[in-house]
Amino acid sequence: MADSLLLKFVDRDQAYPAKRAPELRAEDFQEIADRYAAPEAEQQAGRCSQCGVPYCSVHCPLHNHIPDWLRLTAEGRLREAYELSNATSTMPEICGRICPQDRLCEGNCVIEFSGHGAVTIGSVEKFITDTAWEQGWVEPVMVGPARGQSVGVIGAGPAGLSAAEYLRGNGYEVHVYDRYDRAGGLLTYGIPGFKLEKPVIMRRVERLKAAGIVFHESFEVGRDATLDELRQRHDALLIATGVYKARAIKAPGVERDGVVDALDFLTASNRKNFGDAVPAYDDGSLNAAGKHVVVIGGGDTAMDCVRTAIRQDAASVKCLYRRDRANMPGSQREVNNAEEEGVEFVWLSAPESFVGEDRVSGVKASAMRLGAPDASARRAPEIDPEGGFDLQADLVIKALGFDAEDLPRLFDAPELGVTRWGTVLVDNKTLMTSLYGVFAAGDIVRGASLVVWAIRDGRDVAATMHNFLKAKARTAKVAA
Repeated sequence: MADSLLLKFVDRDQAYPAKRAPELRAEDFQEIADRYAAPEAEQQAGRCSQCGVPYCSVHCPLHNHIPDWLRLTAEGRLREAYELSNATSTMPEICGRICPQDRLCEGNCVIEFSGHGAVTIGSVEKFITDTAWEQGWVEPVMVGPARGQSVGVIGAGPAGLSAAEYLRGNGYEVHVYDRYDRAGGLLTYGIPGFKLEKPVIMRRVERLKAAGIVFHESFEVGRDATLDELRQRHDALLIATGVYKARAIKAPGVERDGVVDALDFLTASNRKNFGDAVPAYDDGSLNAAGKHVVVIGGGDTAMDCVRTAIRQDAASVKCLYRRDRANMPGSQREVNNAEEEGVEFVWLSAPESFVGEDRVSGVKASAMRLGAPDASARRAPEIDPEGGFDLQADLVIKALGFDAEDLPRLFDAPELGVTRWGTVLVDNKTLMTSLYGVFAAGDIVRGASLVVWAIRDGRDVAATMHNFLKAKARTAKVAA
């Protein structure tokens, strides 16, 4: 196996199964990765300039001590590097895999500014934390003295899991309620396994279970218990459900068979990889094999869909986005990966209608052009009357992002305050909702965002809940 096949520092997403190295098998990759990982990590970490202003840390939502653990890695002190990285993050190896580093830490690396290419911070973070797991350096959650108070966390995604770990560490009894049969939220069912291997998530969940956190899986608030009933069970509640409502496309024919939501498509693929029975995958409804696939959207979810379709052996994969490449919200690194794997991007285009009989057979698209800036300062797309074209499509995947579900209705809690976007309204300082003792964090507060922000929000809300519960305990003691 030629060493040149290690196309980028121990990055499975880059080297396998991209078309650049079609002959590279998973076992070959692992052999190369094991051989090169440590020296490459030390070499990359040694490139850090230890600049006076660590822009990488400033632009990390967790304010991770990046230059410090890079220095430790360069010196071969991997355990210390891991411990420092772990000090600010409950999921460093997950952030190392899926954070859009090109928009955060690496995009603000001083070496990147000088034109010499950023330090591969994400790959180093992934390496040192994976090494920590392999070497047994990842310690159990340190549980504080029991406080006699319990907390309920609704949602087992990154915000909920992060908060649960900190709260358990402070000695609270913690129960996590989630609608899915496995914890992890979008980490488990929304992100493809080639970007985030599922055992990486499950070992984090098992660590939390070993710490005494109780998981109530396949539990729907509103069906299995109302929000008020959960309030009676616990001294405080955290709503960390994320946002799951797919944004709609208003175009004729959108109801045809073969026009599906991104999360349905990704969940089916992830479930299949878990070994679950997935009838909609097996009958082809949510399977791209042999199909001409059109994905609509320009964010990271759209990139996950196009790259999943490639791996399912689609006949062709096209991505329609209404703006140009420079104005797309997704990671440019993801776009590069998708292009190298055979995805065709059709910039400045939007669906006008979905054609076919009962099942979709094509997309009639409008050409777009960029007009004046909108409220977000991005140039607003508008239809170009001189353009338009047709695309063949056996499967159309809608990946326009996610909005909040109607939680007051779902939770049978009409008194729960929400914003005009449907996100939960919280006090900016305490993160408490309109209901006493009920807090909220993550995407259900800020809207669809990055996993690293959800982890940060979980850390922040755990601190405010800890203060609330201590005050509540003091009040109860005085009253007694």
